[in-house]
Amino acid sequence: MIFYNLEGVKMEINLYNRNKNLISDVEEGSIAEELEIEVGDVLVSINDQPVHDIIEYKYLISDEYIEMVIEKRNGEIWELEIEKEYDERIGMFFTNPLIDKAKSCRNKCMFCFIDQLPKGMRDTLYFKDDDSRLSFLQGNFITLTNMSDEDLDRIIKYRISPINISVHATEPDLRVKMLSNPNAAKLYDRMKRLYEANIEMNCQIVLIPGVNDGEHLDITLNDLSKLYPSVASVAIVPIGLTKHREHLPTLEIFDEAKTKVLFKQIEARQKEFMNRLETRFVFLSDEFYVVGKKELLKFDEYEGFPLIENGVGLLRTFEDVLDNSFKKIGDKKIAEGSFYLATGTLAKDFIQSMVNKILENIEANLEVIAVENDFFGKTITVAGLLTGRDIINEIKKHDKRDYLIIPRAMLRSDHTVLLDDLDVSDLEEQLNMKVLIAENDGENLVDLILYGKSKQK
Repeated sequence: MIFYNLEGVKMEINLYNRNKNLISDVEEGSIAEELEIEVGDVLVSINDQPVHDIIEYKYLISDEYIEMVIEKRNGEIWELEIEKEYDERIGMFFTNPLIDKAKSCRNKCMFCFIDQLPKGMRDTLYFKDDDSRLSFLQGNFITLTNMSDEDLDRIIKYRISPINISVHATEPDLRVKMLSNPNAAKLYDRMKRLYEANIEMNCQIVLIPGVNDGEHLDITLNDLSKLYPSVASVAIVPIGLTKHREHLPTLEIFDEAKTKVLFKQIEARQKEFMNRLETRFVFLSDEFYVVGKKELLKFDEYEGFPLIENGVGLLRTFEDVLDNSFKKIGDKKIAEGSFYLATGTLAKDFIQSMVNKILENIEANLEVIAVENDFFGKTITVAGLLTGRDIINEIKKHDKRDYLIIPRAMLRSDHTVLLDDLDVSDLEEQLNMKVLIAENDGENLVDLILYGKSKQK
């Protein structure tokens, strides 16, 4: 699992690593390097306190004067006194950036995507995290069901903010039913504690037709709006159902008709919240706009795109950046080579409309290919859940071209590996064409078509 740690460095979490405080890297020119701290040393304590996790570490090193105990690789114990600027970095990183084992989820959510994975995939795909530290460090959403009162106290003490919370429903009985965990009933009381401590919260609702929509959704939004501005906004995303749901509840997905009903409800609530809170407060993910055949919000109506990581406004920003990129290329250009652009079936029409814009400004042999998801089932339509095998099988039905463009969302974070462990090089070998990786950026796509790579800025 890749993420950028608190000091801006890419790190990979070993979810099962128990050697908590082993130093894996030392930043060049840092305090740690000056003190001759080395890879393989172990952090023992800071200010006579053992360091239990990365949040505690970050809190303890923030002072201008600290005392640190390091165990060297040869067993020597070094006691170090450090004077520094407030919040100045020490510059040492750990084998496990959490400095602890990630906490797993004990819920049995009726909509859990991990429970819908087929057998035989890599182990890390089956790990359910529900860890407030990953919420803070990586942006993961947590349910607040798998933490103790002491954990909540630590969030408040160390000012861990923002916290991303999977709400789904605020009615205690309904939330217990959805998450299959009695602790789910405590959500709103815990959120009120965070509100009283001025902890920022980002909220997400996975919406299921006939379960937590309609009147239940109104109750949830009413409750969350009472916690504004600590709860600054709420993202609503649709449930995703794979074909691997043996022994799981029978649920429905949002079709066009159900989505249109939802839009009427949400637009009315947005108008109300705008009058009362001066914000739309609740936003639907892009998937709803595509399924409901609804025009996207205007750029400024997304209010700064605070929920873009939830898929709220990705399509709008893509189109806006694409339009701006045409102003930079000047006269109509000619692209060398021929291209396929692979996407999921959901975004096919949107991507085709973007390609039409590109072809008005660039002369190119470019075709959009929508790949059906045979691995998870045809109800899974987003590009980010396509496997390498499904991509290969679809592209092989078409004539060969020079390049295949795939979105970064299809790959593991900061990797070239797809969900089924096929690498981009496997696609290139089996399709006999060069694979280009497009960021979620219209200008980047233009650069790939014109130059075969991202243009150097």
